[in-house]
Amino acid sequence: MDPIATAVQALVQARRSGVAALAVPLPDADAAYAVQEGVSHSLGWFGDAAPRHWKSGASSPTSLQTHAPLPPAGIRASPADARAWPFRLRGIEAEIALRLGCEVDADLAGSLDVAAASALVDAMCVAIELVDTRWAEALDAPPLAKLADLQSHAALVLGEWQPYLRRDWASQVCRVAIGTAPMAEHRGSHSLGDPAAVLPAWLRHATRAGHRLPAGTVVTTGTWCGLPMAAAGDRVHVDFPGIGVADVQL
Repeated sequence: MDPIATAVQALVQARRSGVAALAVPLPDADAAYAVQEGVSHSLGWFGDAAPRHWKSGASSPTSLQTHAPLPPAGIRASPADARAWPFRLRGIEAEIALRLGCEVDADLAGSLDVAAASALVDAMCVAIELVDTRWAEALDAPPLAKLADLQSHAALVLGEWQPYLRRDWASQVCRVAIGTAPMAEHRGSHSLGDPAAVLPAWLRHATRAGHRLPAGTVVTTGTWCGLPMAAAGDRVHVDFPGIGVADVQL
């Protein structure tokens, strides 16, 4: 069996059984994206439609940006209750999500720079991404295996939408409180300096198979707080002053 089919089978079984699988070596990012598509098709997440929620990001401005479509069952409005979710890990990423105000196709996506892509966004909100894994090696799995596993995505909690306005992101504060631990404060800590920096590459990726992304499609844009771990029973509160808050009970 080829590695793509093997990885699809392993991830589908892990999702259905709740038992983690050994990571499958993959040759390149194209193979990892093919696994994402195979898993989503096998589990019927999107049908023939384009995914309506995505994650995108990179660890630095010079790093390769990666993308993953997010299963609809894991999208929740804040305040959210995730106590019934079958987590192995409970990684926390505090993020800004962006929402498209118009349809985008491959022709339009191919012409966009950050400024032009930002003009297509109508709203933003605070988001909490919950990070988990279907691989037995957990966060030590190979990078391509993690990419195939939706970049270790578990669920996404979205705060209240606000009109999108460009901000002084270098001065933007992000506060994260997890359980009884002291609140952590971060400032200007987005890896790309601006959440909108993910937009051109994400839009080209998401429309590459001929999909048209409808107005209302959402992308979450990368963590501001690293990946602190929460525990069962913790309440997580994220506050971006001037933008909003999000909460989830684990």
